[in-house]
This record gives sequence, structure tokens and C-alpha cells, in this order.
Amino acid sequence: MRRVGCLVALMVGTLAASCGGGGQGGEPGDAAPSRLFLSVGTAPPGGAFFVVGSALAEVLNEFGDEFGWSVTAEATSGSQENIRRLDTGELDFAMSNAAITYFAVRGGEGWDKAYPMRTVMTLAPNVALFITQAGSGVETIEDLRGQRVGVGPAGAGFEYFVGPLLAAHGITYDDFTPLNATQAGAVDLIADGSAAAVFVGGAVPTASITQASASQDIHFIPFGDEAKQRLIEEYVFFRPATIPADTYRGQTEPYEGLDVGSMHLITSAAADEELVYNVTKTLYEQRASVVAKHAAGRAINENNVVRDTGTEFHPGAIRFYQEIGIWP
Repeated sequence: MRRVGCLVALMVGTLAASCGGGGQGGEPGDAAPSRLFLSVGTAPPGGAFFVVGSALAEVLNEFGDEFGWSVTAEATSGSQENIRRLDTGELDFAMSNAAITYFAVRGGEGWDKAYPMRTVMTLAPNVALFITQAGSGVETIEDLRGQRVGVGPAGAGFEYFVGPLLAAHGITYDDFTPLNATQAGAVDLIADGSAAAVFVGGAVPTASITQASASQDIHFIPFGDEAKQRLIEEYVFFRPATIPADTYRGQTEPYEGLDVGSMHLITSAAADEELVYNVTKTLYEQRASVVAKHAAGRAINENNVVRDTGTEFHPGAIRFYQEIGIWP
């Protein structure tokens, strides 16, 4: 378990009298519990990772008094940065896309080494897709050829699932001009015509798609049925996913899409087993409080939370899931 210095103490607004000290608790004369500063890496504001990661941190703070936690959700550029900073010890836990972690732990697809990441819990599906303004002329993924296309924030790692998704439809990044932007920025790209289409999504509903559909008529670009099936068969992190009708303004029919890599909470393989056990236990037992902050908390259930997405689970998490009888 690692203590972070004075700067983090100031950031989280701890009530401790000094950076190394903890507040008094219990009966007079009891030893003061050590204060433990924990950081949770999320992603830029505008996407689901930032909101869901913040919700997890809030719940850990609300129900972690006995552990002396002070938990901060930190905005980052997303999964790739989170994985690297977990590896260097700059973060304690982080949100990540299961597709990106899948390649990171194997040292494949451009990663410089195999990163020793472990899953704490599988969270909500990352239901992502290309959207465009209605009437733009971009009706299918094949129509992206020759266009300017938003493909996610720089450094976030969207290429780890967008690349295979495009390949299944017979095109690559070389067939269009890729643009990097946050999810909030992607809405502006299609609103002002800077991009013909953008790739956005996350836990349903996703704030960026809600924003886009509120101000303009949006076309949800479909995935080809054969391409979807190939992706599902080839990669453990791709799964069918449906956006129910009327989730977004103007969306009158269900959208049959893909979970392109569920969000999951991860940590380093070197993380303390007791810490991971207590974090897992707290979030699972207080999942109703997570739901109250974001609907994605509903994914913290016995059927989903232990779902395999291609990254090993941490022993501390496994121990808790075995205790409550849901470990497969």
C-alpha cells in the first residue's frame, strides 16, 4: 500500500493535520488510523469513464472509513495512459477498455512490452459506434473512405478496437483522414462539418451522443452483420450489444451494435492483495450507491462482474468473488 505525498493530500482536501498523519478516530486514546491516499485513473470529461470512475471513487470514500481511504478520481487521456501509470505506480486503480488492456497484457499491437495488469471487476459494456449528421451521405462504414473521421482522443487507445472493427469491414485508417478529439470535442466536429463522422460511445446512455442528438439529427452508422460475427468469433472482448429504441432523441428503432470492449476496473499485478480485496468488497456490496450515481453501476452484478474479457483477475478480487460464490 502506497502513500502519496503532500500534493495529493491537498488535492483531495484531507482533514489530516499533516501529510503523513491521519485524523483521529475511535475512542480517546486509540491509535489514529493511517491515512491511505488512492488514485483512480479515468479519462477526459465527456465520456463515460470519467463519470463512472468518479462514481466509484465517491463510493469508496463514502464507505471506506474503516480502511482510512481518501480516494481521488483523476482525469487522464484514457486507457493507454492509465495502464502505463499503473505500471509505474503513479495510479492505484484505473478504468480501462477491455480491448486495450487485452493487447497491453500481451505486449501486442504496438505495446512496447507486456504490461502486468489485472482485472478487479468487469463493468458496463462500451457500446461505441460511428455517428454522422443525417443527410451527410455517410450511410455505412464503407462510406468513410475519403472522409475526415473522428477516431477518439489522442493517446486514449481507441485504435485497439477501432482498427479491428474497420478491418472487418475492409477498410483501414489509411482510407480516410483520422482526427483526434475528446468525445465532447467530437460532437463539435460533426456539428460544424469538420468531420463527416465520429466514433463515440461508452456506457449507455453516453453523454456525448445525448449532446449530439439533442442539437442535430444524427444517423447511427450500422455495422455489417458478417463483420460483427467475425469480430465476436475472433476477439473475446467484442460482444453483441443493443441500444434500446428512444435512448437518444430521434432514435426510433433499437440499434444492434457491439460492445467494443467493456469498461473494467484494473490495477497492477503488484497491488496489495488485501487492498484489492477490500476495494472489490466495498464496491460490490455498495453497488446500489454506484447505480445511484450512474446507471452503469448496474453492471456490478453476479453475472457480469466476473466476466472474462481476456485479462486475468487480481488474486484479491478472486478471493472476494470466491467467498460470495460467484467466481466461475
